[in-house]
Amino acid sequence: MAQKLTKKITAKVKPVTRPKAVTVNAPKAKKYTQAIGRRRVATAKARVFEGKQEIIINDKPISTYWSQPGLASLYLRPFIVTDTLGKYTATVKVKGSGTIGQVGAFVHAVSRAFAEMNPEVYRKSLRDADLLTRDPRMKETRKVGQAGKARKKKQSPKR
Repeated sequence: MAQKLTKKITAKVKPVTRPKAVTVNAPKAKKYTQAIGRRRVATAKARVFEGKQEIIINDKPISTYWSQPGLASLYLRPFIVTDTLGKYTATVKVKGSGTIGQVGAFVHAVSRAFAEMNPEVYRKSLRDADLLTRDPRMKETRKVGQAGKARKKKQSPKR
């Protein structure tokens, strides 16, 4: 019977040295108020915080994202109603629907954030301007067995 020949290998083990913790002087995290607004199929997630920067929507300045004339009066309404136009700014992620639906979702989200931030000051003025109410109107869904659209019917035979 063959004998098993094994050789013991002893490896030199170095002690583990852990790097010392490094503290980085990172700027303070900004306090913000977050809210979600909806309009038609659009959804907006807004973070409102103090500052005088331009409002950012989907990583773009608001003036380039919605550059059509006349939209500024719509999307600045919560800031004008609460008299916070130069005091607060927002970063918003908007998706779904079209331009007007997205603007409506943005206004709803920012208004909700203001109402959550300071209810006794902002809520009454936002409610009076009808900015906290979610618009329930949605596109009507199509029905099975009909001719494509929501209320369109197939042509019936004449006899």
